[in-house]
Amino acid sequence: MIRSVVAALWVVLFCCLPSSHAQDALAPVEARVPFAPGAFAGSDGLTHMAYELHVTNFYGDTGPLKPAQLNIFGDEAKTPLLTLDAEALSGMIRPAPAEHETPSILPGKRAVIFVWITLPPGTAVPHVLRHRMTFATDKQGVALLDGATVRVDEARPMVIGPPLRGGRWIAHEGPGAAQSHHWGSLVAVNGQLTIPQRYALDLVGLDPQGHAMRSGVKDIQKSTYADWVGYGADVLAVADGVVRSTRGDAEEHRPLSPQPEPASLTTNVLFGNYVVLEIAPGVFASYAHLQRGSLKVKPGDKVRRGQPLARLGQSGNSAAPHLHFQLSNAATFEGAEGVPYVFDRFDFFGPETEAQLFGQGEPWKAAPIERRRAQLPLNDVVIQFPSQ
Repeated sequence: MIRSVVAALWVVLFCCLPSSHAQDALAPVEARVPFAPGAFAGSDGLTHMAYELHVTNFYGDTGPLKPAQLNIFGDEAKTPLLTLDAEALSGMIRPAPAEHETPSILPGKRAVIFVWITLPPGTAVPHVLRHRMTFATDKQGVALLDGATVRVDEARPMVIGPPLRGGRWIAHEGPGAAQSHHWGSLVAVNGQLTIPQRYALDLVGLDPQGHAMRSGVKDIQKSTYADWVGYGADVLAVADGVVRSTRGDAEEHRPLSPQPEPASLTTNVLFGNYVVLEIAPGVFASYAHLQRGSLKVKPGDKVRRGQPLARLGQSGNSAAPHLHFQLSNAATFEGAEGVPYVFDRFDFFGPETEAQLFGQGEPWKAAPIERRRAQLPLNDVVIQFPSQ
């Protein structure tokens, strides 16, 4: 009698299990989002979130896990906000797979998936994100990750003023480019793995034709500082704040000259001449690659929005004159997480390619000017800050 009751219970329990659980083994992975994403408005007029999903193939005998699909859901929604198949994941995962190969996470190894979510117009920002990921395996056929929830940071991005005055600038290596040396660079220092440059911009000065160098330069490899449109421009405080650290004596490199590997992933080495402001409690604005001897402030100084801090230069880990600008949650480069922000206003002239900066390919044509407010320029778009 007892055996028959137990057998009947097993039948009931088995029949009531969801089909996905019966077919898919739970993936033997550790998955998490180390830094919660926050929503911001991009220069495309849409709301975005950028973050990283870390997935570790924990056991040594599991065999390789091949990510097949990632679905990301907001709150209790049944329809995903984002779906990435194996091909799409290949462009958003580190280490990146070899060309024409599918991504694979080897036993005992970690992969980092760079997630860029664009919310449909009119969609509310979710409070929580949940990840459902399937893996092809050699042993189990298909394995499933369902969870790895993260609460969205509900703080609004800080609204700041321009870091430069007037002129046209391309926001190079900007937000949305997972392959860039900004968002794509994980920094492991002293027990922390962070992305200080998650929302960083390289602002390169342009002439009206969209060229980074003035007309008449015959050999760009032999260009001088004066040949670059943005070199020497005033760099401005984006908000009231306090100067936390500076450097002004680093040498400047010849434009487009080969750069050695940095000796360390620290502010002094990477930034060259720099200024770091604290513009809100725990919010730091960093300005890098400044002109040697141009700094007008020192640590401890209080500054006002729009106040000149230094001039744009060519120091530190930099291939060409430009201003590297970012907001982060720490005064140092190492150990900092990049945080989103928006400029209170700028003019928008449309996208431009890196080749067009140097007069290659189809000539750049400015799109009809559009006034933008409370947005963050996305990757490789041309903007103009107010002249005052």
